[in-house]
Amino acid sequence: MTFTLGSKARSAGYGLAAFDQIGSTNAEAMSRARDGERGPVWFVTTEQTAGRGRRQRAWIAPRGNLASSILEVMDVSPGIAATLGFAAGLSLERALQKLSIEANLRRAGAGPLRYALKWPNDVMADGQKLAGILLEAEAVAGNRLAVVVGIGTNVIAAPEGTPTPATSLAALGVQIGAEELFAALSDAWVEFHGIWDNGRGFADIRKLWLERAFGLGERVAIQTGAATVEGTFDTIDESGCLIVRTAEGKRAAVTAGEVYFGAAASVGAA
Repeated sequence: MTFTLGSKARSAGYGLAAFDQIGSTNAEAMSRARDGERGPVWFVTTEQTAGRGRRQRAWIAPRGNLASSILEVMDVSPGIAATLGFAAGLSLERALQKLSIEANLRRAGAGPLRYALKWPNDVMADGQKLAGILLEAEAVAGNRLAVVVGIGTNVIAAPEGTPTPATSLAALGVQIGAEELFAALSDAWVEFHGIWDNGRGFADIRKLWLERAFGLGERVAIQTGAATVEGTFDTIDESGCLIVRTAEGKRAAVTAGEVYFGAAASVGAA
């Protein structure tokens, strides 16, 4: 089976660059943008050898996992572009739900498999990390912004020793291939990118994201450099910041950091 765009993505005019193996789909997408590519175009592989996650962590996709990046060039500020990551999480969650119907039927006696979105950029399943999202942006000619959203999904294997325990679709009993998942993802992206609408629709994206938020209302600790913010995960605001309600009843806005929930919050805050 080879990578193909979903029917909605093809109709919307998206391009596709598929690789048998590549160092990093994000790096390839941004390199093409610097060379004049204006997209929108997907870069995808089942084997990534030099990928990066947040904070420059390695994100290696062994053959069979899905490494995908979408390049969009737009006329928005970096702050607005950053909110596109929430649309990416919704897109992957939608694709996963669509493809997990059969697995849910086999989970007789157990609750249906549900996916959740962990701020700022993870997709969770059964409390474990299934996918990560990395958004990068650079100014290009014409005073426009090249935005690359990388989405890495553990299809057949998950890394060990990660800050948040990881899982894979195979381990969850979802028997699909990277190619099938990508086709569904590319179609879901058309829908949620359209809702996002260059940031004008972020209020709708925010509402949908919060309906799927991991840890909402739970105890949370966020490490931000040398400081730690602790409290209850209250919401995300109109710019995508995580809002923590502290023990004193104050609301603190967090723009970035390592997030720990529940019992892990005590470990993260230590």
